[in-house]
Amino acid sequence: MHVRQPYDLEAYVERTRNGPCFICALLSGHPDYRHHIIYEDDLAVAFLAQAPNKEGRTLVQAVDYTLVVPREHREHVTGSFTPEEYLRLQSLVYRVGEALRAELPTERVYVLSLGSQQGNSHVHWHVVPLPPGVRYGEQQFHFLMAENGKIEVTPEEHANLAVRLWERLKDQTSG
Repeated sequence: MHVRQPYDLEAYVERTRNGPCFICALLSGHPDYRHHIIYEDDLAVAFLAQAPNKEGRTLVQAVDYTLVVPREHREHVTGSFTPEEYLRLQSLVYRVGEALRAELPTERVYVLSLGSQQGNSHVHWHVVPLPPGVRYGEQQFHFLMAENGKIEVTPEEHANLAVRLWERLKDQTSG
């Protein structure tokens, strides 16, 4: 079982407000912003978060937090997209949620679009499965808050889940 580690919220705020757009850096191949990509097409990319902030019931569940992002830097969750683009993105959010549900024990899938014009302005959707058995008082916002710590996982754990999710998403697209 992984142990939740303290999360340096001040460093996070500094990085998101004064550093490069982490999504644009990831998409441009910047080595400091690598993530395990689980899906990509001409409009969007989905990837595993580097520092999941929840404790899962199993080793695998510690690495199941995903982000869905448009390739192009856009800042408004609805206003930056045509209706067709928005629906394509939401279709991917749905498919990622279903891949997570198929791969991991999941009581509920949380979908959020977070960020700010002052930091993390590149639109992104968090797709986070809640494992069964999490006490009610530790669900919802509590479950997602970085202040409650993060889980350190190995690169192998990330890579293993990324491959499995990539395969599930590929099967959804081709099937």
